[in-house]
Amino acid sequence: MAAAGGPGPTCVLGIDLGTTSVKAALVTGTERGLALAQSCSRETQAYSDSLGAAPQGMEQDVQKIIKALNECLAALPQQQLQRVTHIGISGQMHGVVFWKSDKGCRWSESGPGPAFEAEQVSPLVTWQDGRCSPTFLASLPLPQSHVSLATGFGCATVYWYLKNSPDFLKAYDAAGTIQDYVVAMLCDLKKPLMSVQNAASWGYFNCRNKSWNTDILKKSGFPVHLLPEVGDPGSIAGRTTCAWHGIPKGAKVGIALADFQCSVYSCLTERTDAVLNISTSAQLTISMPLGFQPPEAPDPSSAVTYFPYFNGDYLAVAASLNGGNVLATFVGMVAQWAQELGFQVEESAIYPRIIQAALAQKPSKLSVHPTLFGERHLPELLASVSGIGASELSLGHVTRALCCGLVENLCSMLPVQHLEEMGVRRILGSGSALARNEVLRQEVERIFPFPVVYGKDVDSAVGAAMVMFHSK
Repeated sequence: MAAAGGPGPTCVLGIDLGTTSVKAALVTGTERGLALAQSCSRETQAYSDSLGAAPQGMEQDVQKIIKALNECLAALPQQQLQRVTHIGISGQMHGVVFWKSDKGCRWSESGPGPAFEAEQVSPLVTWQDGRCSPTFLASLPLPQSHVSLATGFGCATVYWYLKNSPDFLKAYDAAGTIQDYVVAMLCDLKKPLMSVQNAASWGYFNCRNKSWNTDILKKSGFPVHLLPEVGDPGSIAGRTTCAWHGIPKGAKVGIALADFQCSVYSCLTERTDAVLNISTSAQLTISMPLGFQPPEAPDPSSAVTYFPYFNGDYLAVAASLNGGNVLATFVGMVAQWAQELGFQVEESAIYPRIIQAALAQKPSKLSVHPTLFGERHLPELLASVSGIGASELSLGHVTRALCCGLVENLCSMLPVQHLEEMGVRRILGSGSALARNEVLRQEVERIFPFPVVYGKDVDSAVGAAMVMFHSK
C-alpha cells in the first residue's frame, strides 16, 4: 500500500517519552513481518527543581521534553515521515502534567514542517516523585481498584496539590500523562483521552468496569473534571490536525499507551516467556492466562501488580524500584570516596573497572540487600549489607554481591517456583543495565533455572508502532 507522501510502503511512527530520553522509531511492513526502518533518540535533560515539594519532589520541564521530541523527529528522513499513516505514542507511567486545554501548545513553522512547543503547561510530576508520604497516602480515601496507591501516582499527586497548593490546580482544566498531553496536542482534543493502561497507573481506576472511582473521589473534593476520558489501548484517539514534521495532516494517532506494556509488546511472542528488564528500575513479567481478572481489592503487602495489557489480557509484574539506579548510586559513592581521598576519577571510568573486578570473583557469603529506593509494597525499606568477612571486602566482591542482590530482590518478589507453576520456559533478558553488565547477566543465569535469551530488544517506541500496525 503506497501513501500519499510518495512511492514506497507506508510507515508507522512509534514514539516513547521516557524518563530520561525520547525515542522515535519508524516501522514498515515487509513480507517477513515488521521491520525497523529508522530510529532516533535524544536525552531530555528535563529534570527541574521542585519548588513546592522539595526535596522529595521529582519534576521535569515539559518544554524540554517536547524540544527533545522535535529534535528526534527532525533527525528522521523526511521521505519516510511523509509516508507515515499511523502514530503510536507511549511514555512513562503514573506521572501527571496539567495544561490549559485551549492554550496547551503553540504551533510554528520549523524546518521541513510545522511543530508545536509547550505553552500553558505545568511541570511533569514523574513516577519517581516522593512528595506523598505513607502518612499522607493513608489519609486518602480507599480506592476501588486492584492497584495499591503509591507516591508518584497521578491521582495521589492531585490530592497532594489539593491539600497543599489548591490554587495551583485552578490554573488548569486538563490533565494526563506526558504521552496523553502529546496526543491531545496532535489531535487538538478538548478533553484528553487516556488508555486503560495509563488510567490504572494513576490509581482510583476500576479496570473491571473501565471507570474512575468518581463517587469516592467526588466525596473527598477531588477535582474530577481533570480526569481524562478513558478508552482501550490500541484504539484511535484522533487524527493529526495539521502536518507535523512532514507527517501528513490526517494521520491516525493511537490512544497513548504505557511504556512498560509497549516494551513487553515489542518482544513477548510466547505466553511461556518471562521478560526480565533491568534499566533504571527493574521488572520481571509474565502473561496471565486468558480470561484472568485481577482481584477486586489490592493486597498491599503483595510485590506483584497486575497491569492491563492488550485485548483484555493482563501481565503479572514484579516491578522493583531498584535496578540500574542502584548501580549508578554505587558508582557515584566510589567516585565520591576517591574524591574525598584526593583523587579525581570520572564515574564513566569506574563502571567498567568494577565490572572487571567483579568478573574475577565468585559469589561469596557477602550479601547485599540493594533496596536503596524502597519498594512500592514496602516504601520504608532501606538497603543493607550482611555476611561481611575480612576476605571478601574487595571492590570485586562487593560489586558481585550487589549484582546478585538486585536479581535476588526481583526473585523474592516473583519467586522461581511461581514462574514454574505458570509454565514459564525461558527468560527474555533486556534493558540497558543488563546489556552493559556481564556480572548482572551471570547472576541472572545462575539464579534462574531457565534458559536466558538476550538481544530480544525491548523497545517501547517500537512496541507502540507495532500496536498501531496491528490495529490498522
